[in-house]
Amino acid sequence: MPVHPDNRTRLLPAPLPQAPFDDAQRLACLRLIRSENVGPVTFRELINHFGGAEQALAALPDLSRRGGRRQSIRVCPRDTAEAELDAARAIGAQPLFTIEPGYPPALAAVEAPPPLLYVKGVLALLTQPIFAVVGARNGSAAGQRIAREFAARVGAAGFAIASGLARGIDAAAHEAALATGTVAVVAGGLDIVYPPENAKLQEAIAERGCVIGENPPGFVPRGKDFPRRNRIISGISLGVLVVEAARRSGTLTTARMAGEQGREVFAVPGHPLDPRAEGTNMLLKSGATLVTEPDDILSALAPLLREPPSAFHQAAPAPVPAPEAAQPTIGDGEREKVFHALGPAPIDIDELGRATGLPARALQIALVELALAGRIERHGHQLVSRR
Repeated sequence: MPVHPDNRTRLLPAPLPQAPFDDAQRLACLRLIRSENVGPVTFRELINHFGGAEQALAALPDLSRRGGRRQSIRVCPRDTAEAELDAARAIGAQPLFTIEPGYPPALAAVEAPPPLLYVKGVLALLTQPIFAVVGARNGSAAGQRIAREFAARVGAAGFAIASGLARGIDAAAHEAALATGTVAVVAGGLDIVYPPENAKLQEAIAERGCVIGENPPGFVPRGKDFPRRNRIISGISLGVLVVEAARRSGTLTTARMAGEQGREVFAVPGHPLDPRAEGTNMLLKSGATLVTEPDDILSALAPLLREPPSAFHQAAPAPVPAPEAAQPTIGDGEREKVFHALGPAPIDIDELGRATGLPARALQIALVELALAGRIERHGHQLVSRR
């Protein structure tokens, strides 16, 4: 779980094409995201090529047809997207896209970041260094005290404290960091309170901290939405502390995703006979960094904080690339060569390139067209397979 020094650059945000948005651009971006077969990777590649969502929207039907789709692709209607944005405004939330200034820089640097976050509260917290504190919903009194102490001390050192607004450890960490800055990542819409007993805490964070989530207003979270929330918690953070976790728990999912994203994973050891310590002790056996006091974390993260301020704050947005003069084109033979090289087992895109012998740009175009046609599936970590 610890980060190898050679991998620490992955924690820093990669330069992204960004520019301030107007309402028309936000509407076009939302329509693109909500259109059929447009996932995070395809969204980014379409924006990078066409230079804007409006141009990409206009190209969707032709790109999907070239990919082999026989029926018309469903493009999100304008009135549907407008209704979603109106609902967000009604609850005091605003959309924040990957290609807008203010998007969490550490999250923007991961593979396939969520194209859209809804945000409510102090947006400036998202561009300062963030540290996550997570743990068991049935956290012990001692565990909640530890979470409060770590959150308060690390928060006072200049980090915003992130967590998932769950019962137990999460709630304790948020409460302790309200004074210094805390970010709550939710699985549903920002107007949905879960669990219900955290209603006042969620309201306080929305006023003094920041509440974020990738789902639209009114969205009631399902079981499968919580792992997606967990990848955002780890993605916005430079490190993750686990305080109490059972052997099978969502908290360990956050720790695993943090390791995959190149984040430092810390854990507080627990009593061997306490089921709530099984997960943390297992993390320590597999290489997580053992901590017993907040200074352990601050010492480990100090090298990252010595990076230039631009590593965490994007003072000057990079210009969005100008759209290319013509839409990308490849031959039917090249596209089908890519498709026939795929099977049901996911394969790395680099391996696919070697197998087909196609240039990287042609391969990228083929994958975008096949994805829009619904013929392939992207699995993250640069893996792709036939659908």
